[in-house]
Amino acid sequence: MVMPYTAIQFTILHKLKSLASGSSKSEDHSSLSPYLSYVSGALAGCAATVGSYPFDLLRTILASQGEPKVYPNMRSACLDIVQTRGFKGFYAGLLPTLVEIIPYAGLQFGTYDTFKRWAMAWNHRYSNTTTGGNLSSFQLFFCGLAAGTCAKLVCHPLDVVKKRFQIEGLQRHPRYGARVEHHAYRNMFDAMNRILRLEGWAGLYKGILPSTVKAAPAGAVTFVAYEWTSDWLESLSN
Repeated sequence: MVMPYTAIQFTILHKLKSLASGSSKSEDHSSLSPYLSYVSGALAGCAATVGSYPFDLLRTILASQGEPKVYPNMRSACLDIVQTRGFKGFYAGLLPTLVEIIPYAGLQFGTYDTFKRWAMAWNHRYSNTTTGGNLSSFQLFFCGLAAGTCAKLVCHPLDVVKKRFQIEGLQRHPRYGARVEHHAYRNMFDAMNRILRLEGWAGLYKGILPSTVKAAPAGAVTFVAYEWTSDWLESLSN
């Protein structure tokens, strides 16, 4: 899931930023306004979500089934989805996922670029080295970590709703919790309303700690790797 998602996301992001800035160089993209960074990130996140969503669905189903396993591998899960839901079943929960990814990816990339500008300004003001406003790997990692944390804290409730749609009808052992029946929720808003009514606000933030611990550093490492790779590829082209 991560490989196609990340490849599509950063490809689209780079193209959009190049169009907005009039330059394909990453260093010129840092001058874009936060608004353009937000919009570019949101559109790139939407494209990546649509392109990789079936893998996201399979990941959630395989992780949620518990023991004893209902699906021993991806193939058996795919066959069951086709038989019980049809091919459209591979996109169950896509709408709440897109509703989630627009603010999530927008916030992640928008705040990342904002933190980068702040760090570069701090380097220009206080650094006595010849690197000037260039950012260290630690600073890039911290910017990515902060951006990922902010985005996850704001958008986690939508992630909870998405996963409820993904696992509806899944057979699993009772000790792993009540089964989410087929068509348990009419739509995304009905799901949020029922979770709030039955589980309270805490229900929309179930799993927030492990989710943040996973997403924030993973996003930070991704940003650092992307910055390194972009600089390396640009040096080759020059």
